[in-house]
Amino acid sequence: MITAEDKFRNYLKMKGLKFTPERKMILKTVLSLHTHFDVDQLYERLRKENSDISRATIYRTFPLLIDSGIMKETLLCRDKTKYEHIFGHKHHDHIICLKCGRVIEFRDEEIERLQKAVCKKYGFKPVEHKLGIRGYCRECQSKMGE
Repeated sequence: MITAEDKFRNYLKMKGLKFTPERKMILKTVLSLHTHFDVDQLYERLRKENSDISRATIYRTFPLLIDSGIMKETLLCRDKTKYEHIFGHKHHDHIICLKCGRVIEFRDEEIERLQKAVCKKYGFKPVEHKLGIRGYCRECQSKMGE
């Protein structure tokens, strides 16, 4: 069974790039996060682990992690792009609260079936999709009096 590190290492090799200690540390930290995160959150996590990796190195590494299939850009929440690691995880979609930023992950087979049917109808071969429903969670609705 191929590991995330093997997959990333193979991708870099195919691109003629090196698996540097910085890239290894970023990969390890991304895989340790089991929530959605942005660049700043990852940077702060790396700093706590006594890493001197710069934000620029993170920004340069993210496209490599995305293109290799290790992680993906999932949503835009409060003007920040959020990411999550996807290696070894099933596809899912998101509901995002515009007030508190809470993210609820869900998977709905009916939505998946409908997407396949739409693609088939139009002769379209899907590669990926992102479904993000934005609104207000139950707690924020009650605080807003709705």
